[in-house]
Amino acid sequence: MTTPLEQTRLADQWWRLNNLYYIKSKEGKKIRFKPNWAQTELYKGMWFLNCILKARQLGMTTFIQIFMLDRCLFNDNVNAGIVAHNKEDAEAFFSDKIKFAYDNLPEDLRKARRATSDTTRSLKFSNDSHIRVGTSMRSGTYQYIHVSEFGKMCAKYPDKAREVITGTLNTVAPGQIVWIESTAEGPHGEFYDMCKRSQDMTTAVKNADALFTKMDYKFFFFPWWKHPDYVLENPVDIPDKLMVYFKELHEKHDLNLTASQKFWYVKKATEQGNLMKQEYPSTPEEAFEQSNELVIYGEQLREAREQRRIGDFPIVRGVPVNTFWDIGRNDVNAIWCHQHIEGRHRFGYYLEDRLRDLTYYVDLLFELKREFNWIFGTHYLPHDVMVTDISQRENLSREQVLRAAGLSPIIVVPKTPRINDGIELTRRVFSTCEFDAEGCAVGLRALRDYKWAFDELHGITRDIPAKSWGRNGADAFRQFAQGYRGKHTTWAEQAAAAGKVAAGGVRKYAQRNNRRKRLTNPSVDHLV
Repeated sequence: MTTPLEQTRLADQWWRLNNLYYIKSKEGKKIRFKPNWAQTELYKGMWFLNCILKARQLGMTTFIQIFMLDRCLFNDNVNAGIVAHNKEDAEAFFSDKIKFAYDNLPEDLRKARRATSDTTRSLKFSNDSHIRVGTSMRSGTYQYIHVSEFGKMCAKYPDKAREVITGTLNTVAPGQIVWIESTAEGPHGEFYDMCKRSQDMTTAVKNADALFTKMDYKFFFFPWWKHPDYVLENPVDIPDKLMVYFKELHEKHDLNLTASQKFWYVKKATEQGNLMKQEYPSTPEEAFEQSNELVIYGEQLREAREQRRIGDFPIVRGVPVNTFWDIGRNDVNAIWCHQHIEGRHRFGYYLEDRLRDLTYYVDLLFELKREFNWIFGTHYLPHDVMVTDISQRENLSREQVLRAAGLSPIIVVPKTPRINDGIELTRRVFSTCEFDAEGCAVGLRALRDYKWAFDELHGITRDIPAKSWGRNGADAFRQFAQGYRGKHTTWAEQAAAAGKVAAGGVRKYAQRNNRRKRLTNPSVDHLV
């Protein structure tokens, strides 16, 4: 039974959030919900559209769902929806958070807001407000939408993530409230793009260079080091690698960690391994860093950064620009623009798009040619360009469509017997490559995203690439290694240039120098 004071305070949502609701603790005990530092910061800074990048175990999901339940209970005709990346999580959210909080409300409040419909995924109340969970919210209209672990959805279920963008978010009119929250899952996908856009917008607003509209996302970042529980009082030895890391945080980000925070981080990093920065980031940029463990070109990209071969390397006028294509089965086309300059392979521009016909890409290339005065060299296309384009009434192949659009000269790169052979060829030539950081930003992200498949059931890495967002850009780059025809590109030409053209000498020369990785511009023809 509420007291007169409490009845007066029921009009205050912050009071309600601090006093009315119960949740399950990490130990499984029933405790009164009290917003923590991160939840409080979100509540006080909340905008209509909110993009939340966070460390683990900060209670964002719990807070947002309690918030929505409260709005449903104390406002009529409200629709609230929670989108999870799978059915199991959706039902767990509903049972452990929403239903538990409602069932443990004061009895008189539950009677006043009687549940007229109660299922495993939804609650409808006597005031005609409704809260439900699912993996999509395409139908209906909502005043509140919460998308949980969107980064994981983008990484593992990109089609479902696209459904959230095109379906769920379109059920919310401007002026209503949306939360999209997640830990990071690599520098790619809709969540990554949303974080970057909202971070830029939020920075502009803080600098008084812009104002939020109801259709702009506000960016929130909740790092591990703000959490008061992430400390360890017992001293531990700090590895040299982490000593350097803590020093960089201080010098680059003015972040001064306490000794107990460092001890906690050391122990947690031992447990989390290569996932530490993803699960417990110190900065927004760090959250999207990836371990090289499964990244197929991870070591090559690391060396390129260390050797400063990723930087200011734009297309040079007067030097032919070659293009290397991947025509994706998932309707994504990727193109790398390349120049051979003084023994270096410069990639100055990358483009990709989806849901476009082939002639669009030819028109785009010629538009770039006119704007920047490019000279085109050769266009290298994958072997599947020979198949018929079913969109053409004349029953033309994709190659014929591209030639008719003006793309010439064309070389069709033969299919590699084993994709791993093509990957090995690509690794060999990586040290001769330099990339323009701005022009190839998306392409470099694709290369970083190109990973070996991981069998979660058996806990092993498979020797085939995963079906990831970056595979189209990586496949287009592999066409360069497999197909580029520069000077002395065949075994015979290289043997002749070295004076090794005696009978039988070509193959022996090739085998010996291939083992020693001395062949230049390797292609499919170079496989022993």
